[in-house]
Amino acid sequence: MSVDTRIPDTEPPEIVAEEGTGRRRISRSTAIELFGIPVLVVVGFLLYVWWRQTATLDSIEASSLAWPDVRLQLWQHVKLTIVASLIVVAIAVPLGTLLTRPRLKFLAPIVVGVANAGQAAPSIGLIVLLFMWLSSWSGFWVAIAALTLYGVLPVLRNTITGLQGVDPTLVEAGRGVGLSGLAVLFRIELPLALPVIMAGIRTALVLVVGTAALATFVNAGGLGGVITAGITLYRYPVMVAGAVLIALLALLVEWVGRVLELLVRPKGI
Repeated sequence: MSVDTRIPDTEPPEIVAEEGTGRRRISRSTAIELFGIPVLVVVGFLLYVWWRQTATLDSIEASSLAWPDVRLQLWQHVKLTIVASLIVVAIAVPLGTLLTRPRLKFLAPIVVGVANAGQAAPSIGLIVLLFMWLSSWSGFWVAIAALTLYGVLPVLRNTITGLQGVDPTLVEAGRGVGLSGLAVLFRIELPLALPVIMAGIRTALVLVVGTAALATFVNAGGLGGVITAGITLYRYPVMVAGAVLIALLALLVEWVGRVLELLVRPKGI
């Protein structure tokens, strides 16, 4: 009697999603992440609403957590995140692409070093210094400038890493069939580097959401105002409520980045 000595397949099960005429495989862990995070955010927000409606708050706490004020600060926080993230992508992806071209490759360490220095600076100090330096700007755009400096590095670094990681033989094959350098970039290099680039964008999104809480110090609004009010007034329920709302928003934004990554990822990668 023969004994089956084959090693069982331990790969996680996959879910096959139809997409047009193609098929895209999504691992079970990814599917759980895609469906689990929105559920977690909704449950967390409903628990916050329940606590807000049933908690015994004094007049100061109730005023700090008034629904109109929270909705306004939430919208300001989302607006800061969206605008800063779009600017980060518009700057970092083209710049990272240029820095992988042969003529400009020598500048890559210098630019990444400058970006590292910008992110290493204390966030609150950077925002205040920019506010003093750009005194003619509104607080919103000062905050956008600071958030952009903080968010550029992950996207820039991942763009460079992703493009440098493309197999050179594929690039040569593209050129061998008559594609121009620009066509090779858009049809071969960028699609293959896209998963790495999108990972950097997701990191930048979460970083921008968290740092946007400091925009309140330059009158740019945001949910940081709730936390600041709680600290200033020694009202810990207010402070914790602001932190919970920012955490839920960060989870939601990270989930949006994950969905975008799956949507734009080329089939077969």
